[in-house]
Amino acid sequence: MPKYSWIRTVYLYLFALLGLVLMVIGTVRLINLGLKVYIFTEAEKEEYRYAFQTPVFPEEKGATSTREAVVSEPKISENFLKPRRQREAAGALSFLIVGLPLYLYHWMVIKKDRKQG
Repeated sequence: MPKYSWIRTVYLYLFALLGLVLMVIGTVRLINLGLKVYIFTEAEKEEYRYAFQTPVFPEEKGATSTREAVVSEPKISENFLKPRRQREAAGALSFLIVGLPLYLYHWMVIKKDRKQG
């Protein structure tokens, strides 16, 4: 006869699964951030372009109207990327910090119950 009810078993497995999912999400987000920073360095340029209005300078190159104006491409500055990357890293690490103990605790309880029962 089992020592604990099936509700406790479902609870333990559910929270172990939740901890595992949180760890996977945090790991995926950290890998994504690492790939954008070190390998695919051009990946964030498109997002940056739409974050700010593109300046138009009608005086340049002898333009006589705004239709002939020169549209300059904005350059990505570290002032834009650094805080954004830090927010992403903090979010990913928080998933790992919460998910790891949640998973480990519940999985250890499950293993202990299986040895006893």
